[in-house]
Amino acid sequence: MYITIILIGILIGFFSANFIAKTKLSTWQETGKKIIENAKKDAESIKKEALLQAKEESYQIIRKSEAECQQKRNKLEGINEQLIKKSNSLVQKIEMIESKQKQIDEKEKEVEQKTKEINQLHQNQRDELLRISKLNLEEAKQDLLSRLEKELTHEAGKIIKDIEEKAKEEGEKKAQNILSLAIQRYSSEYTVESTISVVSLPNEEMKGRIIGREGRNIRTFERIAGVDLIVDDTPEAVIISGFDPVRREIARIALEKLITDGRIQPSRIEEVIDSSKKIVENNIREEGEKAVFETNVRNLNPRLVNILGKLKYRTSYGQNVLQHSKEVAYFAGIMANELGLNANLCRRAGLLHDIGKSADMEVEGPHALIGADIARKNGELPEVINAIAAHHEDECPESAEAVLIQAADAISASRPGARREMLETYIKRLQQLEEIANSFEGVEKSYAIQAGREIRIIVNPIEIDDYLAAKLSRDISKKVERNIDYPGQVKINVIRETRSIEYAK
Repeated sequence: MYITIILIGILIGFFSANFIAKTKLSTWQETGKKIIENAKKDAESIKKEALLQAKEESYQIIRKSEAECQQKRNKLEGINEQLIKKSNSLVQKIEMIESKQKQIDEKEKEVEQKTKEINQLHQNQRDELLRISKLNLEEAKQDLLSRLEKELTHEAGKIIKDIEEKAKEEGEKKAQNILSLAIQRYSSEYTVESTISVVSLPNEEMKGRIIGREGRNIRTFERIAGVDLIVDDTPEAVIISGFDPVRREIARIALEKLITDGRIQPSRIEEVIDSSKKIVENNIREEGEKAVFETNVRNLNPRLVNILGKLKYRTSYGQNVLQHSKEVAYFAGIMANELGLNANLCRRAGLLHDIGKSADMEVEGPHALIGADIARKNGELPEVINAIAAHHEDECPESAEAVLIQAADAISASRPGARREMLETYIKRLQQLEEIANSFEGVEKSYAIQAGREIRIIVNPIEIDDYLAAKLSRDISKKVERNIDYPGQVKINVIRETRSIEYAK
């Protein structure tokens, strides 16, 4: 009984659960259908919005592309208009050229006609000349040629004078501005040096100690130092003489040390001279480095720096060569900047242009070529080597910078007070200037004045006219350049005057 009731309860529970489950399932199915329908509606809405947005973007892209196309069309139309204008301009130019060509052709015909007339006139003149002078053809030719030569010489002188006047007007203004600027921007002081050095003594007794017993001290000093030691009647002074300035400087430092120390004997002399050599070597290197720094020259071979330092102890006509080299570097750099040339190259070549003077006593040849060879061995640029070799025209300058080095060298050497010369050399140059001037026909007198910087020439006014005077001054200047070495420049002043004298009685 109980079992039946339990089974009935189980069946009732099963069917109730089954009914409830089916009820929930149908409810869930209806809910799912509603969700699916809502999702479909949302999807349709999103799809419509996306289509609208895509259409809007496509419309914007189309409008943008149309605007760009319109801009390109406008640009192409502008270019087309420019091309049309240029084409019209070219047509006009072609028409002008054709017109000019016609005019040229007409001128050529006129020239041909004039040439024929001139030839005919020349023939008539020749026939008339033969008839009047009764000369044969060869004699007439010679007479005509001599006349033509005189006329052409006169015309050549006139042309030369006109060209020189125009060139001088323009060239002198430019050159004066550049040179004055370069000189004004640089100033320097000089101490004139010679081939002797004077060492002061504390007293006269020191002379005897320097000479030593039987002269052994002075002989040892002269042998090791390579100089001459002059002990004379000059009060409290000893003179060191020698052609090598470096040796002379070493001897001066050594002698001053020996005098200060007081121990003057052969072994001590040798020791002091060795230490003095080291001092001078250090000074040479420091002077070279200082010159390189002051002129702003970079990446210079150390061997060239030492060679530059040696120039501190070398003079040329009383002018210190290292100071002169720095001046040339300054002047060349300033002028190169004004002319738009390579200023660094000019400063480098200007500083090195006289390095050959450090070895010209040991090697034969011009110091310019010796310096060029030294620069070549130490890896300098070909432009620098050429500027060094050409600064005294031992070689032809191959660049504008090389010509500037020549000009800067002349400026530094020729300015007042820069150099001094031996009297014999000075007088000889004056004589050579006058001899060259007197060698030309038509010259009556010549005078070398202004310390050889000007030669004043008096010519015969009958033989030389104004135009031939211009040609004569040019010819004399060329001959002076070829035959004489001189610092700076020489002014050739040709004077032609006519005097008319009458006496009242």
